[in-house]
Amino acid sequence: MAVRNAAHYEAQLRALLPQGPAWDPERVPELARVLSGISVELARIDSRVIALTAEIDPTRVTELVPDWEAVMGLPDECLGNTPSFGDRQLAVQQRLTAVGSQRVGYFVSIAQGQGYPNATVTQHRAPRFGRARFGKAHFGTWSAQFMWTLNTGGRQRIGRRFGVSYWGERFGVNPANGLECLIQRYAPAQTIVHINYN
Repeated sequence: MAVRNAAHYEAQLRALLPQGPAWDPERVPELARVLSGISVELARIDSRVIALTAEIDPTRVTELVPDWEAVMGLPDECLGNTPSFGDRQLAVQQRLTAVGSQRVGYFVSIAQGQGYPNATVTQHRAPRFGRARFGKAHFGTWSAQFMWTLNTGGRQRIGRRFGVSYWGERFGVNPANGLECLIQRYAPAQTIVHINYN
């Protein structure tokens, strides 16, 4: 859909004028100023309508981010109280298109989304007849079947470093409250999750 400018609207309004001397722009010069003012406003409204249709799509939303957040229960408490505007746009897109799962790949993708590109999951096995080995320490207990470990695979890409960190933060580490909150939220209810930050 093309955006019409003021000149297009003014030409359209002139074409729609009724016949007669009262509507002749040469005899009534004030009419040209009225048509010019109305055409500028119609062009502004037309551009705002086009912008509004772009706001309907959450992948292109800019102005209605607070409205999308209110509908989707954002900002997410797991991601902190003051996310950047780009993070808020991304959160709206992700919340709308997210499909949950209980598979290993889903939790790895959550960790990768939080900045841990080498994340893996270790699933612990419980003793089973015919597969168990002697010794509890080697194989685990019966409760191990409900445990799994998320290995972050090293430090986060955007780790704290000289000139970027705050007083009191160690170099090379990242606050991982967001990762822990998201993993605990989406983990199956019967499981116990351990996070190994290496």
